[in-house]
Formats: sequence, structure tokens, C-alpha cells
Amino acid sequence: MTDTDTSTADILLERVGAVLVIRLNRPEARNALTPALLSAIGSAILTAESDPDIRVAVLTAAGEKAFCVGMDLKAFTSGGGFSQIAPEDKEGRAAFDRLMSGDVKVPLVGAANGTAVGGGFELLLSCDVVVASSAAKFGLPEVKRGLLAAGGGAVAIASRIPLALALELTLTGDTVDAARAQQLGLVNAVTEPEKVLEAALAFAERIAANGPLAVAATKEIVRAAAADPARGQERMAQLSPAVFKSEDAKEGAMAFIQKRTPQWKGR
Repeated sequence: MTDTDTSTADILLERVGAVLVIRLNRPEARNALTPALLSAIGSAILTAESDPDIRVAVLTAAGEKAFCVGMDLKAFTSGGGFSQIAPEDKEGRAAFDRLMSGDVKVPLVGAANGTAVGGGFELLLSCDVVVASSAAKFGLPEVKRGLLAAGGGAVAIASRIPLALALELTLTGDTVDAARAQQLGLVNAVTEPEKVLEAALAFAERIAANGPLAVAATKEIVRAAAADPARGQERMAQLSPAVFKSEDAKEGAMAFIQKRTPQWKGR
């Protein structure tokens, strides 16, 4: 069953089973980021995190050529920078900042329907899994404009690929195509442009079919371990008891023995 909410102009939300599709909706501007869009993305993340029936979120964009080209430089130069934000939007912006540091409770699948550079690429680097259009290109070109990849890209890319390659991409500002991005491990799969969302939803559904408590704990452990193996071990020791004592753990074992699909309760 699909349920669509179009109440926010900059973002379209679509529910597909246990998956929430978050679609950037500024195709006329190649989905460039404005303060309002940052907050809208954050609010969408809060929606996904607050609904226990949503197991996974997919982040994609409207249009065929661009996923997101990063900061809207017109808004940046005319609005006094990107720090300005209305008081009522602070909760959404805080959630967006968590997203950019990889701190989102639900698994996030990126569906790069087109080119992602600057902040757009940083959005994808915050995702847990990325599916890309074969026509997409990726990069952090901020240095070409005298700026920094301060949305987390310069940090995230250093943990994804070897240092020499991370420095090459960030210091030159050059882009790589989808095939090269997959080769480097920056994206998980490359598909035909018209099949990107379909492939991303397939990834999301595979994740959503698993035990939600186990998935959430595993995501937190793996991300912690990527930054600091000792921290990953610590989080595993802290999170494992609750998962193994959960109703879902018992259900998973019984479903395996009885050769049936488990019915997860999230507790």
C-alpha cells in the first residue's frame, strides 16, 4: 500500500509498506539545498524515526539529471549564509545535522537518480546503502568555490576510501562517475536511470524484512566500529543483552524452526 503526503513543497513523502520514501522536490534548481530544504529533510527523518511501522527510509530526488547539486549558491549569497534558520525550524535542522553525522535511528538507503555533488554527495555519504544511476556523477567540488565540504563530507569520505583517494577527490574537487564510485566503495549498486528507485526499494525491503531491534542495534554497532573499533565493541556489549532477550529474538528462532516468515513486534 502506498500513501503519499505532499504537504511540504520542498519534500515529498511516500509510504511504501514499511518504507518511507523521502524525495527532494526542487527539480527546477537541480534540488539545490536551501535552509528550508535542510529543515524539511530533517523533519522527514523525524517522521521516519517516530513511526514504529517505518523500518527503513529511502532518500531520493525529483527529476532525471540531478539528485542534488549541493548548496544553493544564490540563496547562500543573498541570504547571508546558511546559518540563518527560522526558530520553528530548529528541530528539523537538528535532525538534519544528526543525519549528516550518520546518527539516524532507521536504516537509510540513498537512491541517486542523478548527479550528486557537494552537499548532495554529503547526503549520500550519510546513507547506509546507496544505489546510483549509471549516468550519475559524484564529488566534493567545494574547494573550486573557495569553500569547505563542511557538511560532513570531508570527514565521511576519509572513513570510506583510502586516504590518498580521499585527498585526491577533496583537494581537486573532481568528480567520479557511477562505475568508479562503485569501484571505490562509495556506492553499493549501479543501475539504469529509470530503475534506481526500484532497486533502492528492493534494498530497503530486504532490510525491513529483518528484526527491527537487531537491525537498529547492528547499524549502531557497525557505525561506531567504523569510527573506533573499541567503541564498536563497547556498544555491542551494551546493546546485545536487550536484543537477545527480546520477543523478536524468540520469534526469529521459532520462525526458523517452524520454517515460516517471522512476525516482528519490535520488542
